[in-house]
Amino acid sequence: MAAARLPDDGLPVPTDSRAAWVAAQLVEQPADETPLAGWAQRLRVGESTLRRAFVAGTGLPFSEWRSRARLQAALPLLERGLPVAAVARQVGYGSVNGFTAAFRRLHGSTP
Repeated sequence: MAAARLPDDGLPVPTDSRAAWVAAQLVEQPADETPLAGWAQRLRVGESTLRRAFVAGTGLPFSEWRSRARLQAALPLLERGLPVAAVARQVGYGSVNGFTAAFRRLHGSTP
């Protein structure tokens, strides 16, 4: 597992090396749909182990961490003026409505 740079943008980084590797992969490819079970299988650890590592190291469940990582990846794309629908697809949301709702929950406004 090669270490990858994670942005210093307030997104908590898991302290467990396995969870940190998964986090780095998702920061690089936010649209990756691999479920937690798939990451666990790839790392040859139990899904529960990886789930606990995310919560212990970030204070967030894996699904919430992934959502925040995707929304963080969306910010520079939105700042560049890309259409919301295109940004939603690029960061892994299946619908603009889902992306907009997640964005509003985290940031308090629509994208």
